Amino acid sequence: MRFDTPAGTNPIDQLKVVGKATSRIEGPLKVTGRAHYAYEWHDAAPNPAYGVIVGATIAKGRIRAMDLAAARAMPGILAIVTADSAGRLGKAAANAAKLLGGPQIDHYHQAVALVVAETFEQARDAAARIEIDYVEEPGRFDLAAGRSDAPMAGTGYWGPPATHVGDFDGAFRNAPARLDATYTTADESHAMMEPHASLAVWSGDKLTLWTSNQMIAWGTRDVARTLGVPAGNVRLMSPFVGGGFGSKLFVRADAILAALGARAAGRPVKVAMQRPLVANNTTHRPATIQRIRIGTARDGRIVAIGHESWSGNLPGGSPETTVGQTRLLYAGAHRMTSMRLAHLDLPEGNAMRAPGEAPGMMALEVAMDEMAEKLGLDPIQFRLRNDTQVDPENPARPFSQRALAECFRIGAERFGWSRRDPKPGRVRDGRWLVGIGVASAFRNNLVSPSGARVRLDRDGVVTVETDMTDIGTGSYTIIAQTAAEMMGVPLQRVTVRLGDSSFPVSSGSGGQWGANSSTSGVYAACVKLRDRVARRLGFNSADAVFAEGEVRSGNRSAPLASAASEGELVAEDRIEYGDLAQSRQSSTFGAHFVEVGVDIHTAETRVRRMLAVCAAGRIINPKSARSQVIGAMTMGVGAALMEELAVDTRRGFFVNHDLAGYEVPVHADIPHQEVIFLDEADPYSSPMKAKGVGELGLCGVGAAVANAVYNATGIRVRDYPITLDKLLDRLPEQV
Repeated sequence: MRFDTPAGTNPIDQLKVVGKATSRIEGPLKVTGRAHYAYEWHDAAPNPAYGVIVGATIAKGRIRAMDLAAARAMPGILAIVTADSAGRLGKAAANAAKLLGGPQIDHYHQAVALVVAETFEQARDAAARIEIDYVEEPGRFDLAAGRSDAPMAGTGYWGPPATHVGDFDGAFRNAPARLDATYTTADESHAMMEPHASLAVWSGDKLTLWTSNQMIAWGTRDVARTLGVPAGNVRLMSPFVGGGFGSKLFVRADAILAALGARAAGRPVKVAMQRPLVANNTTHRPATIQRIRIGTARDGRIVAIGHESWSGNLPGGSPETTVGQTRLLYAGAHRMTSMRLAHLDLPEGNAMRAPGEAPGMMALEVAMDEMAEKLGLDPIQFRLRNDTQVDPENPARPFSQRALAECFRIGAERFGWSRRDPKPGRVRDGRWLVGIGVASAFRNNLVSPSGARVRLDRDGVVTVETDMTDIGTGSYTIIAQTAAEMMGVPLQRVTVRLGDSSFPVSSGSGGQWGANSSTSGVYAACVKLRDRVARRLGFNSADAVFAEGEVRSGNRSAPLASAASEGELVAEDRIEYGDLAQSRQSSTFGAHFVEVGVDIHTAETRVRRMLAVCAAGRIINPKSARSQVIGAMTMGVGAALMEELAVDTRRGFFVNHDLAGYEVPVHADIPHQEVIFLDEADPYSSPMKAKGVGELGLCGVGAAVANAVYNATGIRVRDYPITLDKLLDRLPEQV
């Protein structure tokens, strides 16, 4: 399927509003505190009570007894919800663990009770007085120990758990140059700014739930399923989300407990998950062990490439799909990938920004640098020698667009790659060893059906309604830009309403599919509205032009608003996708360049400058897209140098479960970032000809940092994060 149209017939291609750097239309609400997040809807739910979650203090076992007497005797207590009082609950579709534990405990900090009181302080005080008698059971908490007997993972969105093309073993064994290396990545926390929070109100058997959630339709389904009520009785509201990174793709304990607490207390209840619970109670990016083997001919062309990965999860969970990009990124006739999933009793692992590719690229792109060094090739030259314009596992399927080489060409020139000293450890700036690293960027282009409703009123104001969410990504603005372009009105004449399950179902926010898919749904609804406007005005809709607040056809014109003079016009539609995945491989590409300094005395690593060059289809709003990419680049620095959920392998929990112990990058860690977007439009992707860029900016960054550290010091670290203890004893002699 192609979404391009004859020249001049796709209104988006006018690029009067779409494609322009535009400030966020909801920005004034956020900077003045008028944007209400889930915990803040006091005007819609007056006189709320407060709920505090009690988390399990064992990782595996069961509750033998729970004494609530002291808590119930405290002043202001309205209700205490436990598994016993809640009754039978269903299980949300995507969650490996129950959201309310008891008597069985699946993981540390699993919610086992909610205390509801008149004030937050009263609820917190009473929660601390609940006494629980546990029976602990032995658990599995160590991925390295569970690797040996880990079974093959199940089929997921990346397809089968293992792929084989040609004779990998034979080709690798006979290759003139070979690399066989193992890399590890750590468990990581989403560490979003807004914690998981919800406010629940019952009206009879109808529930309204304001919650911090990325996927409204999924959330509505899962709340209804868990509570055992009809989906039509649940209204989910999430107009503003303070960050999610995947941890809010699915309903979590705060939402279910707020609903149960409100029903038990007979009044609105608000729950904000305590920050120390977030790391263990909600999802995280699972740790991985990855073995990569590359065999090449003497000229550096890959003849064999293999990528095996081990990750862990609770029973019923999914693997970290780290091998997906290796199936697509580089040529090579003989190939092998596999994913194995160990049963671990740690908290649930699930999607975190660029699931799969982010940690997978951290291993693959270091391996590519190591292989280039073995061959005596420049790292960029080696990558481009193995570039391909077709799916390496299915050569009959070409890429819809693949500008990886152009990303490297532009990036190398802009960053000054030619000035890099290929011999590591030779560049000094005072006390700093200085190095430059590079890595490919890759993230698959995913699309999802998405719907919207568009209204035109008698004042000529266009209103868009869709359950799409804005998680800080700029959804409000790009949706407004799309509607403004389609209807021929200025941005100021568009109103956007998001995050309400009573609106048409959208793609939601996740997987880098949100911007492209949701705006395509708005496009489809606007096409239908344009037709209705033209017919109302007596114009031929096929040749009607919408511009400057008017509709023109031939030598006739009329104000857009006049079409609604007798009443509002409304249109609703959705975008659906055909055989794109079968006919073309659609992906996003880029190149990351990083310069670091490593202190010769302390091994402290400092990022000096960063550049990302991205080929991701049409960029709908370069301003918010840049914001997405520099945020992703910062996240990649965190994964490379500091982010690690430390596992207590005896007791089965993440020890550093707060932002004091779990370190993330701050402004001072990232002095200079530059982003370049290639000018491209992919007609196979959508009518917007966009793809998405928010996760591409993360994929490859960690490896670029690691390769820069090696170039600076000559020390190759294969275990992330690259903390100073992994460098300190191996630094070159001071001169």
